[in-house]
Amino acid sequence: MKSYRKELWFEIPTRRAFANITREVEACLRESGVQEGLVLVNAMHITASVFINDDESGLHQDYDKWLEKLAPHEPVSQYMHNRTGEDNADAHMKRQVMGREVVVAITKGKLDFGPWEQIFYGEFDGRRRKRALVKIIGE
Repeated sequence: MKSYRKELWFEIPTRRAFANITREVEACLRESGVQEGLVLVNAMHITASVFINDDESGLHQDYDKWLEKLAPHEPVSQYMHNRTGEDNADAHMKRQVMGREVVVAITKGKLDFGPWEQIFYGEFDGRRRKRALVKIIGE
């Protein structure tokens, strides 16, 4: 069995954004040489997410609006966590909703997606360097 590991680094210039990372994960898959197996992609920061959905800008705007309603950034004083000097309690909650990781099957050297599926990195406390892990195992 083969095993492959790579970190993808991001520097999102805004507080919140969604980045399609499907091409980067596909590049990792090609580098790995795995034809049949699994790929795990996970955010390695507790204020970021990795998820699978459609690459449609209206949907991403809807996500942003919905998440901000669920866990609004302001007023920052509404969160106990922010009493530590942070201002990112909302980002922790948004990550909890959107999830930490995804696992995708690999079949014949390709990501085995359903229609319209793409992999996204979701940033909820940006403006600094962060990373996601790609781990591939298989034959």
